[in-house]
Amino acid sequence: MLYDAIVIGLGAMGSATLYQLSRQTPHVLGIDQFAPPHTQGSTHGDTRITRQAIGEGLHFVPLTLRSYQIWRELEQQSGEKLLTITGGLFVGQQYATVRTRNKPGWLSTTLEAAEQFGIAHRILDTDALRYEFPQFRYNQNDIGYYEPEAGFLNPERCISVQLEQAQKAGASVHMNERMFSFQSTASGVTVQTDKGSYQTRKLILTTGSWVTESLRQTPYSKLIRVYRQVLYWFAIEGEYEQYTPDNMPIFILNDQGIYGFPAINGPTGGLKVATETYEYPTTPDTVSRYISQAETQRMYEQFVAPNLNNIGPQCIKSVVCLYTMTPNGDFIIDQHPDYAHVLLASACSGHGFKHSAAVGQILAELALVGTTKFDISPFRFSTFSA
Repeated sequence: MLYDAIVIGLGAMGSATLYQLSRQTPHVLGIDQFAPPHTQGSTHGDTRITRQAIGEGLHFVPLTLRSYQIWRELEQQSGEKLLTITGGLFVGQQYATVRTRNKPGWLSTTLEAAEQFGIAHRILDTDALRYEFPQFRYNQNDIGYYEPEAGFLNPERCISVQLEQAQKAGASVHMNERMFSFQSTASGVTVQTDKGSYQTRKLILTTGSWVTESLRQTPYSKLIRVYRQVLYWFAIEGEYEQYTPDNMPIFILNDQGIYGFPAINGPTGGLKVATETYEYPTTPDTVSRYISQAETQRMYEQFVAPNLNNIGPQCIKSVVCLYTMTPNGDFIIDQHPDYAHVLLASACSGHGFKHSAAVGQILAELALVGTTKFDISPFRFSTFSA
């Protein structure tokens, strides 16, 4: 059989791509070396922040706005709740010099994006922050950007629902099957896995942190680096209701380097928080998934205690995930530099899940039509120096 497209890797980007492809043709195949959703990559941990005004750059806003629409469409089709609106609180100093993913002015860019795209928001001074959101500790002259339509996605359910909808439309899904190689043919691409060989007109690589394997022989082999991150759930010692989605927004305390979510797993489930670290590159096959007590204590003392009220040092749970980073924190969405019939999307520099539904639409359009309605010029290989 000659497939119209094969998708390798069925995490955030891959499941979205297979779903979007299946809306146009049933002759598509998705392959994953694990059984998604799983805990080996970047799309696990109960919640992922979503927001509409994007401080990483205005060119991301059309992706997140379209993704909001797709999540709601998927909820209607499946009856599953994927997107929870809690509001989003983003706090920092107005003229902070903190660089986020090697870019300055995260908070000011967020505000610029909101104003340019007409995204509802409020600006709060320090006194208003303390009054409206007493769960947090603030520094003098902190300002808050509050976005009422921000919230969180359930990543595991988002992946499962998109794969289920794709299969209902006729797509094939092969789990626990690993791609060994691919090569160009007269009709497209041959894909070789540990369980068989497949022919396709287009191959789409959405392999997350494993994408580096597909770029190893190209000038971009050192463009992407993988970093270990840890997600923590710390005990709530204050009134639990104050920390639920009805009363607490998702938050990014940008100058302090911490972000997190309201509590969704009951009074004993803890509050999920995390920071971002880029000290030691790793690989998805060699990363340490052991989290030491010293590491947990350091997270609490340096990030949690100084910034959150009534959150105790007891760690309820912690898990490791991966960031797959480009130098400027943008994505790669492009044709493979060496193969005309191979498309590739990198795993999104730690802020991609909110955009993944739209990225799936982009990749499906590129595969089946050869062009897309979205401006993806910022995500081409040519924007990075090889």
